[in-house]
Amino acid sequence: GIAVNDRGNITLHKSLGLVNEVFGDRILKAMPGQAAIGHVRYSTTGGNNLVNAQPISISHIKGNLALAHNGNLVNAPLLREEIELSGGVFHTTNDSEIIAYLIVRERLSAGSIEQAVLSTMKRLQGAYSIVILSPRKLIAVRDPSGFRPLCIGRLGSSYVFSSETCALDSIGANFVRDVRPGEMCVVEDGELRSYDSGVTAQRGLCVFEFVYFARPDSVIDGVPVETARQEMGRHLALSHPVEADIVIGVPDSGLSAALGYSRESGIPYGVGLIKNRYIGRTFIQPTQGQREKSVRIKLNALSAAVAGKRVIMVDDSIVRGTTCARIVSILREAGATEVHMRVSSPPYLHPCYFGTDVATADVLIAHNNTVENIRRIIGVDSLGYLPVEALQQMSADYKTDFCLGCFTGDYPVRVPEQTGKNRFERRIGQ
Repeated sequence: GIAVNDRGNITLHKSLGLVNEVFGDRILKAMPGQAAIGHVRYSTTGGNNLVNAQPISISHIKGNLALAHNGNLVNAPLLREEIELSGGVFHTTNDSEIIAYLIVRERLSAGSIEQAVLSTMKRLQGAYSIVILSPRKLIAVRDPSGFRPLCIGRLGSSYVFSSETCALDSIGANFVRDVRPGEMCVVEDGELRSYDSGVTAQRGLCVFEFVYFARPDSVIDGVPVETARQEMGRHLALSHPVEADIVIGVPDSGLSAALGYSRESGIPYGVGLIKNRYIGRTFIQPTQGQREKSVRIKLNALSAAVAGKRVIMVDDSIVRGTTCARIVSILREAGATEVHMRVSSPPYLHPCYFGTDVATADVLIAHNNTVENIRRIIGVDSLGYLPVEALQQMSADYKTDFCLGCFTGDYPVRVPEQTGKNRFERRIGQ
């Protein structure tokens, strides 16, 4: 979705699907304006349906407001119940509408939209990188833990905010800096102002941004994603060496770690899996059946590279495990004599409550299985995970505090018992 501010009038267009499926020239030409916000992410709280698509736009007594949010609030059920008990009515089942509602409610007594946002930040717990469009201002905020990335760019006389620096590069904008955890940035009449929310929390940049989510050409909080992934592969080679003929990566997020593994081990790096560029990420497809069916369409083995060889296959993570098993089968059918899997992250043991689409432990293969059991289930000759200690060392080296909760169960923010994806739908259905 995209919301555009044209001299105080905010218009919104959004739908389900990829950007090029939702926005054509006709729609974009009908949306002139001086400021805009957009959102391209799937829903992690609330179902994947049109009503939950973002940005969210609200008309209220003080004017109009549009909001786009990346992350998850862990206290969303409590906030929603409080609002509903006071007469509030919700149109969506996501936590982003709760944020918008709180801002609007605070705006009734606050002297400015900035004060309303700062007051709202004191009520929120969890992960939120947010951009807000008001009739006169563009606002960006990042939660005090800094779970999700958010950066500032400059394009001519305009300011740009983005989750990743690669988006700045694609439009020719210059990177200025990252939005600091707990900071609110306000752009008005071409000028940028910064406010400290005063809210403090344990820092915890989501390590899965480096493992999987972010593009390799992005830089997050001063750390190049490509460098971090190759470093993960290097640590993986040191902790889990094996004799083999070739190192291959699972496209796309496993490629950089595979290169790091190859350089550290001295085993040649090669291309063993070819990706169909017309298939999106299978991890974020809504059902397990769809994810499994997409794997063979998405990936094909290069027989000339793997036939008759002992193969080290490097992937970024094993979440549910089924797709890994299918990739291993593809390699064996292509003639690989051995397949040794190396994973550039630790075992995924615990649910994530801060924006990764894994809200319950029962879907995680590592939660109920030993490494040896997982090895047998996915059909590899050996299996090795990146030690947690390697990520902790990288965190120290990069002077960046990672959230490792999905691997350790230790979260920067306390997680209430009543949380999880689709929790509002479950309540409504009871």
